[in-house]
Order: sequence, then structure tokens, then C-alpha cells
Amino acid sequence: MSKKTIKQLDLNGRRVLMRVDFNVPIKNGEIKDDTRIRASLPTIHYALDHGAASLVLCSHLGRPKGKPNPEYTLKPVAARLGDLLKRPVVFAEDCVGEPATRAIAQAGSNGVVLLENLRFHAEEEKNDPGFAKQLAELADVYVDDAFGSAHRAHASTEGVVRYVKEAAAGLLMADELEHLGRVLQRPDHPFVAILGGAKVSDKLEVIENLLPRVDALLIGGAMAYTFFKSRDLPVGRSLVEDELLDAARQITGRAQSRGLRFELPVDHVVAPKLEAGAPAETLAVGDSAIGDRMGLDIGPKTIETYRSVIAGAKTVIWNGPMGVFEIDAFAKGTIEVAKAVAGVRGTTVIGGGDSISAVAKAGVTDKITHISTGGGASLEFLGGRELPGVAVLPNA
Repeated sequence: MSKKTIKQLDLNGRRVLMRVDFNVPIKNGEIKDDTRIRASLPTIHYALDHGAASLVLCSHLGRPKGKPNPEYTLKPVAARLGDLLKRPVVFAEDCVGEPATRAIAQAGSNGVVLLENLRFHAEEEKNDPGFAKQLAELADVYVDDAFGSAHRAHASTEGVVRYVKEAAAGLLMADELEHLGRVLQRPDHPFVAILGGAKVSDKLEVIENLLPRVDALLIGGAMAYTFFKSRDLPVGRSLVEDELLDAARQITGRAQSRGLRFELPVDHVVAPKLEAGAPAETLAVGDSAIGDRMGLDIGPKTIETYRSVIAGAKTVIWNGPMGVFEIDAFAKGTIEVAKAVAGVRGTTVIGGGDSISAVAKAGVTDKITHISTGGGASLEFLGGRELPGVAVLPNA
């Protein structure tokens, strides 16, 4: 169901509280990647261009455990946002109370304020009604543009909506819901899902939800080894979730009964340890020569098979790398899959930080239809779960 968006709000002369996702990597006060800040700019510009009396932005950063910690201050983000907007952004030393109201007054008409880290208050993650009410009192209307936090029922994502006069989704949130919703509800076929990463447990709900919808499911990364062990194949010291062997067998059985193409690697790159410079060898899956080594990437035959399946797709969804792509010796599978996805003539949706990094590393970011900003949120959405931060927003 589509949600009411900022475009359906009358913003003229009204103060807007906007939840954004500025949870960016910061080291020694320096922002290492401002992708998430840039992703919020269209909604910020929209509010300012449509007469908002002032714009009050709020976000979390890291895990400061419910108390102030200078390591997790949003102050450097305020400076970077000011540079990107080419206008001053007033930083509030707290997200509620007198420091917040003082910063809003200082920003003046059509001004922009960034509140200090929401998670400096334990009440944020507890979804405390009193704290949510304090946030709501800062503005006339609330806009949620933080899809990456929509799977959390926190005060700033869920509780606050109960205390504001009007609420709506921001442009980024609406875009995420549109693209992810479309691939689940109305995909063009053939529909191919590619799932990688370390654990089956992280993707179990996604697999269950996609099995009835996709025409092909390609598995890579360490999660493949739980499937291999469930088939009594040698896995060496590869990562395996023994408690999920039965689940892996059931998934395989369901895929077979549906007649969909369920692909696991047929060859893999193995090494004695997970580090650059470790001696690597390509083996067929099932070759006992793996010994006590571990599988760290898909092999060339698997790459060819996956490439041919992806080439015939009209819709592709990809979450999770094919190997330990941070190390160049084990990055080829992930990079080649990224290039194959980029070549699809249809809709391509990528979620999860590692997949996004892989697409950037392969230099094909601009060839992907939609790159989701929400790792955990996109996984839960694709797994069929209702996201609290989305459910609470009014329908269009």
C-alpha cells in the first residue's frame, strides 16, 4: 500500500521535523563516506523549496548505548551537510529540550537545524512515549526519510508519529518502498534473486519469501556451505550453521517442487586462512582435497553459470557478496556478478552494504536501477515483514 508522501503535505509556514539516516562512517571526526547524507538531499531541498518555516533534522549515529559519547557526535555531519546544501546548518547540542529549541530559534526563518545523536538518550531505542512527545513538540509536521531505520520501532521512527498533527514519507523512503515493493509484487519475469553473505540465518526469511516469487535463486558466499553440508559434501573449515542443516534441506526441497532454478556454486576458491597472500586454489565443490581449508569465493565455472542465468533476467534482486571481496584474491566472483547485474536490460535492485560496495568497486553503480540505503530494513522488507517505521505512516 502506498504511503502519503511529503508532496501531499502543505509545508508553507510550518516547521518540519525530518528523520534522516545520517549513520555514516566517521573516523577521528572525518566523514569517510557521505552517501547517506547525499541520499537525503532531495527531500531536504523539497521541504525548503516549498516554504517550510524551518527544517529540523534528526538521526542516530552508531551505538553510543543511551548516553552522550563524543565519538558519536553528529557535529561533523552538520558541517558536511552545510557544505552540500551551500547554506548554514545550525547544530543543536541535544536533540530535545532547551538546546534544541535554542538552535531552532537561532536558525531563523527557512533555516536548517541538525539535532545531536538521538541515541544519546536511552529513551530513543526504548520508544519511550515521553521522549517521542518531546521530539514531536519541536515541529508541526513529521517526515520520515530514514528507510534504513524503518525496521526499528524507536521513538523517532514510530513513537513520534502518534504525537504530530501530520506525518508522511520523504522522497527517499517513498522511492525505497516503490522499488522494493514493485520487485516483490509486480516483477517482470524471468525474476532472478542472488543471495550471498556469511549466514543462511540472516537470509532465511528472505529465501522463504522469495521462493514462491522467483524463477531462479543463485546462492553464493559462506552461506552456501550450510547447503553443501546438508548434502554431505566436504566443507573443510568453511563457515557452516549446523543448526540450519534441516532448514537448508527443506529450502532445497521446496525449490525442486516448485521447479525453479536453484543454483549453488559448482567450484570454489579455497585457502588455509582468510587473509591477503594466503595460498589459494580453485577446486570443484565436493572435492575432498579441500582438507581443512575454507571456501572464500565462487570459482570460474560458477561465475559462468551465474552470468548466463543473470543475462536472461528481466528483474534481478541481489543482497550479499559471493566471497570475501574485501581481499582482492577472493573478490572476482562478487565483481563479476556485479558486472553481470549491471548488464541486465530490466529492473535491478541491490541491497546491503557489502553488495553496494561491490557494485562501487566494479565501477557499475550508475547502471543499477535502484540501490537500497537500508541493509537490515531492506532484508526485513524482502523477508515479508512489516516495518514499524513504515506501518505507522498514513496511507496515501
